[in-house]
Amino acid sequence: MTALFDLAGQLDLILPTTALLPLTAVLLVSQSNPYQTLVLRGILGSVATLLYALLGAPDVAITEALVGTLLSTTLYAVALRSSMALRLSFPDRAPPSPQCQQLLRAWLEPAGLRLRLVPPAEAALAAADGCHGRLEADQRLVLANPRLLKRLQALEGYRVWRESGGALDLAESP
Repeated sequence: MTALFDLAGQLDLILPTTALLPLTAVLLVSQSNPYQTLVLRGILGSVATLLYALLGAPDVAITEALVGTLLSTTLYAVALRSSMALRLSFPDRAPPSPQCQQLLRAWLEPAGLRLRLVPPAEAALAAADGCHGRLEADQRLVLANPRLLKRLQALEGYRVWRESGGALDLAESP
């Protein structure tokens, strides 16, 4: 009986593929941008799928492709999309000017955050639902989370925000 799979004959394919796994894993855990992590997670699962297929385990390869790559990457993408937004309410007046919104978006982009303005009609719901802060006056931002405040102050956009006359404060605890 002959073997369907010859390890020595496939060594030139298996070794480089195997070397990609720890390299991709190190890149995955060293990323600070969650969107880059999402892409690298998909690559890691694809490399593992290829390796399992080369080693002659098609059932494990299919399981890794469907669960480890497709499902986990999709769930992670959904979680990122719903959680990586800075929700700001604004008082009973018109929304902030387009210039103010553009400054905020440019400031938040390096942190991987999207700006989501919560209209006054939803402000009561937003306070109970985890609104991150409010935009008082056109350029005064008041945040509820001190860790988020420190993270935003560390970004280059904070300097631009301050130079344009903006202020960033921490909300007083009740």
